[in-house]
Amino acid sequence: MGIHGNDTRYETYVAYRAELVRYATPILGSREDAEDVVQEAFVRFVPEAAQSPSRLKSYLYRIVRNLALDTRRRRRLEARGHPDDTPWWGLPQGHETPEAQALLCDHIRQVEAILATMPAQQRIALEMHRFGGYRIEEIASHLGVSTSSAHRLIQSGLVKLVGKIG
Repeated sequence: MGIHGNDTRYETYVAYRAELVRYATPILGSREDAEDVVQEAFVRFVPEAAQSPSRLKSYLYRIVRNLALDTRRRRRLEARGHPDDTPWWGLPQGHETPEAQALLCDHIRQVEAILATMPAQQRIALEMHRFGGYRIEEIASHLGVSTSSAHRLIQSGLVKLVGKIG
């Protein structure tokens, strides 16, 4: 017998660890965070002795999913207090000179022009998210698309803006 003896819990964890990390990564957006969640899931993983391997796997997946969603939810709440990813043109500006004010107005016109060239759904999604403070789920519901589609619309819109404005 090895270090863990005949420990079904450990054997199940080892058998599905990589698969669970792949499962949690898209939820959390980071492989490192997914590994942390899977490790925490193992600590909480206390199966009943008579459970079949497939039930153990399902139980472990449920723990990983719940931990990943809790982590993501906590991050969103923390991010609301610290919106550090707002682009420069979305922050209030202090202008010391008329030239600085004119330059800002020019940048705003550029942003408006780029927004006007975007497909309607992409523009609406980006405006709702960045200027309206709506959550991805609300945007998806408003546009009648999935949350992943709403996220892609926002990301691709930001790429266009940042690529053309800098």
